[in-house]
Formats: sequence, C-alpha cells, structure tokens
Amino acid sequence: MSDASITIPGVSDGTQPELTWINVAIGLAFILFDIGVSSIFKLGIGISLLVSALRCIGQLAVVATILNQVFEKKNPWMVAMICFVLNLLGTFETVVNKSARRFQHMFPVVLIGMLGSTIPISITGAYFAMSIRPFWTPMQYIPIVGMLCGQTISGIVVAVGYVLKELQENRDKTEIYLAFGATRMEACRPIVVQALKLALTPPINSMSVLGIISIPGMMTGALLGGASVQQAAKLQMIIMFMIVASTTLASVFTSLSAVFIVVDEEHRVRSERIFGKSAGLFKFSKNWSAKNAIAWVKKKATHHPPPPPPKEEEEERLLMHTLS
Repeated sequence: MSDASITIPGVSDGTQPELTWINVAIGLAFILFDIGVSSIFKLGIGISLLVSALRCIGQLAVVATILNQVFEKKNPWMVAMICFVLNLLGTFETVVNKSARRFQHMFPVVLIGMLGSTIPISITGAYFAMSIRPFWTPMQYIPIVGMLCGQTISGIVVAVGYVLKELQENRDKTEIYLAFGATRMEACRPIVVQALKLALTPPINSMSVLGIISIPGMMTGALLGGASVQQAAKLQMIIMFMIVASTTLASVFTSLSAVFIVVDEEHRVRSERIFGKSAGLFKFSKNWSAKNAIAWVKKKATHHPPPPPPKEEEEERLLMHTLS
C-alpha cells in the first residue's frame, strides 16, 4: 500500500466542500442545545460543556496550524518531536486530570509506558501492516500515533486506578498474602489480572461491534477523505488491532510498576506512596524537581553499601522482623 493508495482523514480529492468558521459556529449550536438541557434539568454542567467546547476549538485550531507546517516540510525530526509531545501531553492528561489516585513517580512511569507502547506499535503497524514508505510520512504516521495515545490513556487510567484502589482500600487482603510468605507479585497478581481485564474490556467491546452497530471515526474520516470503502474498512481493522495492542502493553507496564512501587522490596504495602488528586501534582513536583534529581544521582554515585552485619545480628534482626 503506497503513500498514494492509503488515505487518512485530511486527504481530500477536491470534491469536499470548504469549511469555514461559520460552519464551526453552526456546529457549536449542538453544544448550546446541551447547555440548555443542563439548565432545564439543573445538571450543573453547562459551564463545563462550554469550556470543553472552547478548549476543543482552540486546541484543534493550534494543532491544525502546526501539523500543516509539519506535513509540508516532511522532516522526520519534526515528526518525532510531534509524537513525543503527543505522548507527553497524554501523560500529563492521564496523571493530572484523569487519575483520581496517583502513586509515587507516576508521571515518568506513565510517560515511559506511553512511549514504549505507542511508538513501537505505530512504527511496526505503519511499516509492515500498512506498508507506508517511509513509515514516518507525516500525513499517515502522526494521526496513527494520536489515535493510539488517545485510546491508551483510557486503558492506563482504568488499570492503574483499580490497582491503587485495591492496594489502598483493601490492603488487608494483600497483607494477608504477604504475611503467609507470598511475594509481592504473588500477592498482587489477582489485582493486576482484574485491572487488565477492566482496562481491555472497552477496546474488546469496540472491536466486537465495529461495522455492525457503529461505523468508527477512522473509517468515516477515510471515506470523507476520498478513500474506497474497502480500503477504509481494512485501514480501520489495522488501526483497531494496533489500539488494542498499545493499550495492553501500556496497561501491563503501568500496573506492574504501580505494584512494585507501592509494595516495596521488603514486601510491605506502602500506602503513603499513594495519594489523592489534590496532593498529587505537589508531590510530583517535589519528588521530580531538577535539584532533587541531581541530588539523587550524586547520592547513588557516591553510595557505598555497608558491610554485612555479623551472623548473630542478622539472625536477631530476622527474628524481630518476624515477630513484628
């Protein structure tokens, strides 16, 4: 499938009508209708609807301006920068706005999970499944990464949220397993399994109803852009498979990271490493400032492990730890 044969939303054959800001204003009338419904039923979400709609307009206008320049220049480094920014913004949205609970060092963990899932899967899918040459062609690759980021966020929020909820509210169950000699992975395995099931349920349900109950946005955009129905359907199949794979990989990584951070190497549940939404941003900025990062590196570089304790002291320490 060459660059000319694959069509991503935004590629038009010249027959589509030219949309103006007047058309956008007409579309905004649907939001005004929702605000009216909110006022009638006293839902209290009218302001949120209006702010979200204005954010949508502003963000898409800025993105369209930036992507227009990237599409014209076709610079691989600019494509890489845009993809990194998408993952960075997705991480910020996940940690700051979407997550009700957070764990220590959550921001870098989620960023690594996002980059480690969306980038390899998008490269593999674009090069092998879609046969795009070069795979980083901006018109195709950037929308693919954007869709993967959007869907991966939901999986991470669901998986990590469930893990932290269980470790905080039902920590007694985990501590019973640990008290009977289970490792932290053995004790938390049921939590991780259930978290992954919850995270993967939405994409699985989406795959099961595609083409029968709903026509997905990617396929609709490709059709509006001038692609044939068969090409649009095949394109949507590949994108959907990539979304599920990216969501799975990111959810597994972030869930396991949450377990290994909250349950330390001594197999203790450290509930103080879980904090709510109000305190999360403060703790993140405190733990991950440039000054603290440099101090941490210096400490690790100059740290020398203490000599092993005598056998008698070690046995006494183990006995006291067992009794406590």
